[in-house]
Amino acid sequence: MSEKILDLIIIGAGPIGLTCGIEAKKNDLDYLIIEKGVLVNSLFNFPTNMTFFSTSLLLEIGDVPFISHNIKPTRQESLEYYYRVYQSWDLKGKFYEEVLEVERLGDIYRLKTNKATYKTRAIVVSTGFYDIPRLMNIKGEKLLKVKHYYDAPHAYIGQKVLVIGAANSACDAALELYYKGAEVTMSVRGESISHRVKYWIKPNIENRIKEGSITAHFNTTVEEIKEDAVVLNTPEGQIEIENNWVLAMTGYQPNFDFFRKLGIELADDGFLTPVHNKETLETNMPSMYIAGVINSGLQTSKLFIENTRIHAGMIMSDLKKKIEVAVV
Repeated sequence: MSEKILDLIIIGAGPIGLTCGIEAKKNDLDYLIIEKGVLVNSLFNFPTNMTFFSTSLLLEIGDVPFISHNIKPTRQESLEYYYRVYQSWDLKGKFYEEVLEVERLGDIYRLKTNKATYKTRAIVVSTGFYDIPRLMNIKGEKLLKVKHYYDAPHAYIGQKVLVIGAANSACDAALELYYKGAEVTMSVRGESISHRVKYWIKPNIENRIKEGSITAHFNTTVEEIKEDAVVLNTPEGQIEIENNWVLAMTGYQPNFDFFRKLGIELADDGFLTPVHNKETLETNMPSMYIAGVINSGLQTSKLFIENTRIHAGMIMSDLKKKIEVAVV
């Protein structure tokens, strides 16, 4: 094990993790980005044909222009862009490396991953929220036919698919599947499609439902998932329909267990918001910061790339002062 002590380790190589790396480099800090998956892992796992709600301008980081074919970029364009950012800034990252343990040793932290051990004066946690789906905790949810992530429509051609949810992911998936020849049914807990659905998607999905191309059951919950059917609780009573696949687009949440393992306290506010200083983003753990959408806990629709890009500067400003004091 090397005795070298880094100034900063950034956990997570998403857009905000990369922004933190850029700011660390600007401030001449000895840093390292550690990512358990690939570069911008969450974006990599987005649906193949996804288009962002934000414009390419709002997704820019590190003063690197984001040029896309249309105002709103696609998943593939975003992957190319953030790789270009990573290259342009010559950032230091370790991929497919998962943080397993973090221990406080006086004024430093020791991090053990599945590949190495590191020492650092500070940590930024920027892990996003896309890794853990919100489960329904119903019978049959663990069947192989149930997916909490949607990739591409080709596998569902000619199949009977239940899409659970009414937000962007559910509506995008339902439309793509319908256009690829799947028989699509939607189970929606509320009384209508979510008002947050992309403005160019909402009228399309509503019209497909109205004309009967996509069957939608509103004010409905899923009672059970079977090998060849699903049981729904509808306002008219319980029904059972034939089914080949279930896409549970029920949302995602931050890795709260990981926060607890790090020692980060979670507020008793109904949202499990990580406790942190609003000005510096430092948590209750000394010199351990949080950045990105995870700062709002379960309120994952509150923070985005465009309104968390400032987190990196806030953190580095505070960290630089601490390091300067420590050196003196």
